[in-house]
Amino acid sequence: MPDIKDAIEDVVDKAERASDRLNHVIAALVAVLATMMALFNVKDGNIVQAMAQAQARTVDSWTYFQAKSTKQALAESTLDQLIFERERSASLTPESAAALDKKIDFYRGKVNRYEVEKEEIRQQAEAFEKEYDRLNLHDDQFDIAEAGITVALAVLGIAALTRRSWLVWFALLFAGVGLASGIAGFVGHDFHLGFIAAMLS
Repeated sequence: MPDIKDAIEDVVDKAERASDRLNHVIAALVAVLATMMALFNVKDGNIVQAMAQAQARTVDSWTYFQAKSTKQALAESTLDQLIFERERSASLTPESAAALDKKIDFYRGKVNRYEVEKEEIRQQAEAFEKEYDRLNLHDDQFDIAEAGITVALAVLGIAALTRRSWLVWFALLFAGVGLASGIAGFVGHDFHLGFIAAMLS
């Protein structure tokens, strides 16, 4: 009988050591993943602020563009009226004709100036839109990172409770996707899992 008792104690002892080893691995993974997720969240918060600024600048630029368009339309309308007045009035004195021509030149210059200014504003607005899109790509990367790491942490919790080592490997799959996406976002790489981002938006 002592042989059976020793064998049982040996099996129980090995199971406890294996369980302790599994819990140590899980604890280390949780610590690393939680730290990485905290870093990713800080970086993502900064990106979200930059996105808000780019969005506000885009809206402001297009509003400014619209204001210039309105001013240009008013100047064009005034210019048309002045040209019509000049063509219609053949009996103007030379002084009146010169004054009218001066006004025509003034409004023609305004129309041309507004056209140039509008083009500059349009280019600025489009640059802000591109900046927003670039930042949005990185925001998606951090969203994927957070989702992957959160799922990994949940699976690691189940692995700790059930003491199933295969769940650790399953959790590492999600953690790998999350870490790859988060690190890509951190360093500014274009790695992007678009289908996951589409599901999360």
